[in-house]
Amino acid sequence: MSNLNSLIDWYSWGQEALNIAKQENKAIFLLINSNTCNGCYMMQNESFNNENIAKILNDNFILILVDKDERPDIEKYYQDVYQLMNGKVGGLPLNIFLTAECKPFYSTTYIPTIDKNGMMGFENLLSTIISKYKKDFNTLENEADKILSFINKDNQKIQATKLDKSIIKTLSIQIKTLFDSKNGGFGTSPKFPHTSTLDLMLDLYETNKNSDMLEKVEFTLESMIKGGFYDKSKGGFYRYSKDESWLIPSLEKTLYDNALLSELFLRTYNITKKSIYKEIGFKTIDFIIENMSKDGLFYCSSNEYDKEISINKRVIVADSSMMIKTLFYASEIDNKYSPLAIKSLENLVKLTIVDGVMYHSSYINDKPQVKAFFDDYAYLGEALIQAYNTTKDDEYLKDAVQLLNSAIEQYYNGGQWIFTSSNSNFKTKADISDITYPSSVATMVLFILNISKMHDEVYKKFAFRTLEINSYKLMRQPISMPKLSKAMIEYLQK
Repeated sequence: MSNLNSLIDWYSWGQEALNIAKQENKAIFLLINSNTCNGCYMMQNESFNNENIAKILNDNFILILVDKDERPDIEKYYQDVYQLMNGKVGGLPLNIFLTAECKPFYSTTYIPTIDKNGMMGFENLLSTIISKYKKDFNTLENEADKILSFINKDNQKIQATKLDKSIIKTLSIQIKTLFDSKNGGFGTSPKFPHTSTLDLMLDLYETNKNSDMLEKVEFTLESMIKGGFYDKSKGGFYRYSKDESWLIPSLEKTLYDNALLSELFLRTYNITKKSIYKEIGFKTIDFIIENMSKDGLFYCSSNEYDKEISINKRVIVADSSMMIKTLFYASEIDNKYSPLAIKSLENLVKLTIVDGVMYHSSYINDKPQVKAFFDDYAYLGEALIQAYNTTKDDEYLKDAVQLLNSAIEQYYNGGQWIFTSSNSNFKTKADISDITYPSSVATMVLFILNISKMHDEVYKKFAFRTLEINSYKLMRQPISMPKLSKAMIEYLQK
């Protein structure tokens, strides 16, 4: 059993909990949370520490707790369930109610303890679900079966359209339309950094000398560091700003955001030669090294919910690979980062590849348990390419080719990529859009294009087929897939 706190009898996801649910004919309450989730922290304090709510949960449900960082496959699968049930994108915490046979019948994100702002409070919600589960089970099960039939559908018609450079004009129009000219960046509140879009804008500047793109990126970066989104006292960037002006930060910092932002600042420095970008880029890297690493390995997140820094010491392949890529990139500007970049890549491989099998994550000195997912392969591949480009060490290229072969064998399916290996119970497609962080599919396409250029052009067909399958949406709404748009422009220029 896994314990979020002492009041709740949590199980880990596994056959033991599922068998007990069937034996006792109890509904399952599945909580998917994360260390970087403010709503998760609030629900823990407000509801799971509430003796009355804890008793209702313990007496009437089989309670399963999943850490999204450990099992992103489960989180991804149930986010799809949530979207189908609610007609909108979900978030964390993710609360799913399932039948004893594991069929989802109700899903929601944060639940207040008492009725609030039109939302039913947790205690009332539990009472309603317990009653319906006993008195109207057939209706719940029928609705659940409908959801599962959509989730498992795999025969969607694929529309394809011509891939051409008109995407650049479409992108320019969409960027100008959506750009926040008052505060920089994109969107209102909460406001996320959208590093993939900003990186793509630097591409558009470099390939087409579109000075407007560079000006927009610079304005955004300078706006970010003026407000609270950038932590001037401790260093590093927060996950998002609660307001549209970059003033009020969230309370968590992630490794991947800081890796991506520091590289973006350094890339902007390489283009403009303005020292402020180099200074912020290096300070952000140094914050991660000093506060979120040990033995050259990087912790995935930190938060300040209790007014002091709490570190999630899980080492995740995908997130660490982003940081390692940034270190190699930074070492081209200042060679002092080169030894750490080399050591970090070596230590990550030692920690997470055991007897030829790659694992998703581990704590330092622990044995990893969960096998790697598609995004781990994609981002590690990207780090290996950067390592080769920086050092010209052929071993990195050799390792990259082996990694790509393994990824194609496990995850490629006629131009589409699956997130988990084919024997998983949680089959979902890998992301083509840049949601929490850059699209793993786009990252893989760029990885493939690099391997085809450096090693063997035969791989290029995998990139083409992936772009072709996504071409209809890509040519019409490229701004929603900035990193895949970047990959497509790169493909067209070769």
